[in-house]
Amino acid sequence: MKVLITGTTGYIGLRLIPILLQNDIELVCCVRDIHRTPEEYINTPKISFVEVDFLKPETLSNIPKDIDAAYYLIHSMSSASTDFALLEAICAENFKKYLNKTSCKQVIYLSGIVNDNVLSKHLNSRKQVQHILSDGDFSLTTFKAGIIVGSGSASFEIIRDLSEKLPLMVTPKWLNTRTQPIGIADVISFLSKSLLRSELYNKSYDISSTEILTYKEMLLQFAKIRGFKRWIITVPVMTPRLSSYWLYFVTSTSYPLAKSLVESMNVEIIGKPSNINKLLDIKPTPYITAVENAFKVIQQNTIISSWKDAINTPELSDALGKHINLPHFGCFKDIRHADIVDEEITLNKIWAIGGNTGWYYGNILWKLRGYIDLFFGGVGLRRGRTSDTDIQTGDAVDFWRVIYANKQDKRLLLFAEMKMPGEAWLEFKIIKKQLYQRAIFRPKGILGRMYWYSVLPFHGFIFKGMIKNIIKL
Repeated sequence: MKVLITGTTGYIGLRLIPILLQNDIELVCCVRDIHRTPEEYINTPKISFVEVDFLKPETLSNIPKDIDAAYYLIHSMSSASTDFALLEAICAENFKKYLNKTSCKQVIYLSGIVNDNVLSKHLNSRKQVQHILSDGDFSLTTFKAGIIVGSGSASFEIIRDLSEKLPLMVTPKWLNTRTQPIGIADVISFLSKSLLRSELYNKSYDISSTEILTYKEMLLQFAKIRGFKRWIITVPVMTPRLSSYWLYFVTSTSYPLAKSLVESMNVEIIGKPSNINKLLDIKPTPYITAVENAFKVIQQNTIISSWKDAINTPELSDALGKHINLPHFGCFKDIRHADIVDEEITLNKIWAIGGNTGWYYGNILWKLRGYIDLFFGGVGLRRGRTSDTDIQTGDAVDFWRVIYANKQDKRLLLFAEMKMPGEAWLEFKIIKKQLYQRAIFRPKGILGRMYWYSVLPFHGFIFKGMIKNIIKL
């Protein structure tokens, strides 16, 4: 059996792959940038990766035509684009047209629960995609989920931020909206167990736990599990815009995602009952258990995927590979090198940079730069990193994006996603027992040059202290 997976490097895709491989299924995984091929699956039997951008129909020819089934996991909710619904529709249309030329029998689509008469822009887009896919020559199986509870999911991390940071919350009235959460493990079970099940062809199912909770109840239960006492006051005067900014400044979410979430959270999301649990022999996990399971994964530092690693920066929207070769002309540079004693220790320290580890020197100044970035609408340092020790191409590291990470090449390259009048790279590379550290900035106009000279005094001791502490045993 050969199965196609879209959204390979996304939150759901990365968790679905190992389950399907355990079932001895041959996988063809679509990645928009071949440099983002998950390191753990390189040279793995029964899995291949093809470079496909569903906004570019000509790239779909890289997909083999002898596939038996496909998972449609493309999602643009956190996109910075003002018209993500149009982008999702184009992707779905291109996907459908190409799959009509293949031997695909079934497409499994993960959507959102859309039972309310008044839908957010995000949920309307999910409904539109289902309508497009249902017109294909293949059979469509649709699963609709509400809030997904799991380590690294956007909703989980937002609830975690709110409950851990704020003892007293004055919140928007949408916290009283009812919803039905579902654990990430259950979502993966529904997706994997439905593969080529003919009784599920051309059918749609809402999937959720049996509990109906308000967002306020979810926050309070989460806080109780964590051992916190929290007080929540809801007020009716917060506009959607104010609510979005409230989420943006208090949690690690981006503003586009916060805006989409606020629109969706005003809509009651309660699933319609069906016999799908019995058909697939799945007993959904209660909310509290799903939260506890998520923290077991976090404590073991084994988070498989995170919403924070989704790439939405316009400069990186095409291919990370274009940014691997650092520019030379018209750039400002801070280049340093130092002798090292132990390559393995040094590499491990480089691979742990950012997040909980920090930046090895001047962490207060790094935090200040994060707050400035946040003030101007950037991501700040709140994203941290998915793993404290492992790092892969495409990962987010605070306000940087990993462009290249290869321990065999002894090279780590980061691209800045912070707000600035230009483009910036930070590279670490070991050559013949020496660590080379390069900070490259390509300014945009006079503002870019003024920016470089304004931060130049700080660079002098920050970058000097950084390389000194990285090589220190």
